[in-house]
Amino acid sequence: MSTTTSAGRKTPGTPSTRDRILEAATELFYAYGIRAVSADKIIERVGITKVTFYRHFRTKEDLVVAYLEHTAAQERGALDEIRRSAGDDAEAFRSFAELVGTISCQPGFRGCAFINAAAEFADPSSAVRKVVADHRAWYRETFAAMLGELGASDVEDAADEMLMLRDGAMVAGYLSEPTRVARSLAAAIVAVASAHGAAVH
Repeated sequence: MSTTTSAGRKTPGTPSTRDRILEAATELFYAYGIRAVSADKIIERVGITKVTFYRHFRTKEDLVVAYLEHTAAQERGALDEIRRSAGDDAEAFRSFAELVGTISCQPGFRGCAFINAAAEFADPSSAVRKVVADHRAWYRETFAAMLGELGASDVEDAADEMLMLRDGAMVAGYLSEPTRVARSLAAAIVAVASAHGAAVH
């Protein structure tokens, strides 16, 4: 990652202006809610002009979409890495449950960024809701693939149930006792997977 200096040279290791805007937006949107954070507040946090901001993001909605796409890439990368390092998908499911529990124990955790965004953008045809839908479809497809590897039947129904478990765990981690989330989620995953014939023990 690099930026261009006034002389046109690249400065290695320095976040670009776009990355700085996205980093500030990610922090503020997640902490305070998307509607509550104005473009002016992000501009102030980054220390740039409005002209510079709108050069990188034509509208605030464009920035929200970029924020969600960035968050989606992080979540997908985390689950992909779990699957790569696990011995099988049964172990991957257990590690995923532990990850959700760990995340929900972190200071500042406010639940699922995608559920939060969907609650603020009611129009299902909006660009924001499309990103949310695409990411949830990715989870569903990934869970279905994992369950298929474990011999489950009706993988689509089982994947829907797994996604509901994930959603519930994210809400529970925010509203209840985070330390119990991983254990409860792991037990629920085993119950659902086993009910559909998957070998998860």
